Amino acid sequence: MKLLKSWIPSANSSVTEFPLNNLPYGVFSTAKLGKRCGIAIGDMILDCQAVEESGLIKFNSGPIFKNPFWNNLMDLGAEEWTRFRKEITSLLSLDVNSHKLENMLVPKATAELHIPFLVSEFTDFWSCKHHAVNAGTMLRGTENALPPNWNHMPIGYNGRASSVTVSGVNFNRPWGQVKKPNNTLPVLAPSKRFDFELEIGAIVGSKSKGPLTVQQADDIIFGYVLLNDWSARDIQAWEGQPLGPFQGKATATTISPWIVTKEALIPFKCGPPAREVELLDHLKDCGPMFYDISLTVSLTPKKGKASIITETNYKEMYYSSAQQLAHHTSSGCPMRVGDLIGSGTISGSQEYERGSMLELSWGGKEPLHLANGEIRSFLEDFDTVTLQGKGTQEDFIIGFGSCTGTVLPALKSPYSN
Repeated sequence: MKLLKSWIPSANSSVTEFPLNNLPYGVFSTAKLGKRCGIAIGDMILDCQAVEESGLIKFNSGPIFKNPFWNNLMDLGAEEWTRFRKEITSLLSLDVNSHKLENMLVPKATAELHIPFLVSEFTDFWSCKHHAVNAGTMLRGTENALPPNWNHMPIGYNGRASSVTVSGVNFNRPWGQVKKPNNTLPVLAPSKRFDFELEIGAIVGSKSKGPLTVQQADDIIFGYVLLNDWSARDIQAWEGQPLGPFQGKATATTISPWIVTKEALIPFKCGPPAREVELLDHLKDCGPMFYDISLTVSLTPKKGKASIITETNYKEMYYSSAQQLAHHTSSGCPMRVGDLIGSGTISGSQEYERGSMLELSWGGKEPLHLANGEIRSFLEDFDTVTLQGKGTQEDFIIGFGSCTGTVLPALKSPYSN
């Protein structure tokens, strides 16, 4: 696929994350405008409410963009998703009279970005084998790194939709119960082993009832975002016996502000990994549903410049988002418009490809050295973590924007005198 040309000059650069081939969906506001749905194109944002009010885009169901989130479009179904994207692409193409839309563009530099959709539910998985083996080796040793069920199904937990935030929203270090190995009793204390998790999130665009096949699951995925499922490893280690994550992952989950559609990612589709164990019928691969998306993580301390600490790729996943979603529904669990499905930490086979501090510092035993000379085993106060992702073709890039958050100091305990 070649770069599609637009009448917006900045969209025709080979280095922009947002060419006409991309057209990701977000929510923005400016000093003059309230929150509105927008589409990133080059260094501009197209105001969807203004386009709809002009009559250039119409929906049989009535106005869609009076509310500042993309759930209303999702709810119309896949045919309308495709039609809308095709019409927007046409309006922004090179051979269209630009005067129709030029007053509906907002410079991205002047806009504040908000969470792009209403999150109904959040489920996070553990579906990258390299990460699972690394974490399991630290906990159980090499021979028992993977639990017996891992090669048969994507393992997950239901998280908190209420703590999903957009890039740029900072948060305080969490308090929780922690227990040191040599202590008899736990204490309530701020987490000292706070961590990031490099993930990609799939957004469910259509509701379901009853089990879905892998293909049906893929059909209802609206798009993808970068996702950081922040984790308090010390809280998680004490509470997670035997039911798994709870407060250790309830502080915050940060997503990037732009929803990249499945259509935009078609050039980066790739096949599944080699299967060591044949999957059950409801999880069997049915075509290329993985994506070649390069991913990086940078860490910026309060005093110092950013250090790239992770470089990996989304194609390292063992289970696709469609397989995760199909397994999620296999019990009859209904899915809702706006459900968010986290991939789980994405790590490669090499040390520099590890997608969490837990792995990068090997549980704190091998601290990282940052560009300014500081060292890290886990995240410290005022550390800023930034995830970035992009798919690259010969003459264009499909980017997700940044997924950024800063860890602020723990608040004073409300339980102290």
